[in-house]
Amino acid sequence: MKPLDGVRVLDLTRLLPGAYATLLLADLGADVIKIEDPHGGDTMRRLPAHSRRDYFALLNRNKKSVTLDLRVPEARSVLDALLTRADVIVDSFRPSTAHRLRVDAATLQAKHPRIICVSISGFGQIGPYANRAAHDINYQALAGLLLTERDRAPALPGPLVGDIGSAMTAAMRILAALIERQRTGAGSVVDVSIHDAAIAWAMFPTTGDLASACYNIYETADGEYLALGALEPKFWRAFCERLERPDLIARQHDRGEALSEVRRVMRTRTLKEWLAFFEDADVCLTPVYEPEEVAPDAHVSSRATPATNGIAPGLGADTDNELERAGIDSERRAALRRAGVI
Repeated sequence: MKPLDGVRVLDLTRLLPGAYATLLLADLGADVIKIEDPHGGDTMRRLPAHSRRDYFALLNRNKKSVTLDLRVPEARSVLDALLTRADVIVDSFRPSTAHRLRVDAATLQAKHPRIICVSISGFGQIGPYANRAAHDINYQALAGLLLTERDRAPALPGPLVGDIGSAMTAAMRILAALIERQRTGAGSVVDVSIHDAAIAWAMFPTTGDLASACYNIYETADGEYLALGALEPKFWRAFCERLERPDLIARQHDRGEALSEVRRVMRTRTLKEWLAFFEDADVCLTPVYEPEEVAPDAHVSSRATPATNGIAPGLGADTDNELERAGIDSERRAALRRAGVI
């Protein structure tokens, strides 16, 4: 048994934020049914794989796929049938699009008062930007994350913190909404803004804010790199003592001469030699991995579970089974398929 066994989620989202939010629920045992356009499905299915990763497969494992063209009026009765067996519905539409497709919270809860309606949109349901189109790079730009120092040119972001942050926020609020429904018997509305999530991330220190002798990336003699995160004095002291450099202990947060000296020292040995040298030292020192080195790491492989190794569904693979369970018989499904609804 898993915590969310028996919870059914209809996922109308596209791309990363919604997919990651419902993946978190699926990994907790929720039955996630991905509702996709029959004419190609989620846009992510057609994006090229990056860094040797298939993001659609990564984000949609252990889910089901049902095709349904929400733009067609006949789709309404099919969606209603699926909603009668669902606990949560998640969309990633702009507010105007959700209203046009009649999947906004007010419309859905009028007929399904126990449903938890979740919208993960760029700018939320209200405000001047509510119906603007944007992606993570735009949310980070507006949150001040692309330009953290006044005189430095903006740079492309690393992690998609708006997308990931909003997904985690959505998953947390869905869990809270499920608990609330146990008390009240009523559904609720969850409004998650990716822009808000990016602003929340901007409140916290960046690596650049922390960079100093004790918190930095160091090149080794063989052109590899080590990451040192000795923020606490005890870790920095242990690092300096292992190097037999007590003169550096009082200069933990130096960004000048001490930082340059540590860089010089770290270039005197290879990565393998330094890892062996610090193997039994408690100093927060790790190698900097290439993407393909992550999965083979002994710790990562030791924590792999069947949930994290599941497969993503083919487009529409579960349409007949899920519609049958929702009370839509084979004759009607054939008619819907001929009409391009499913």
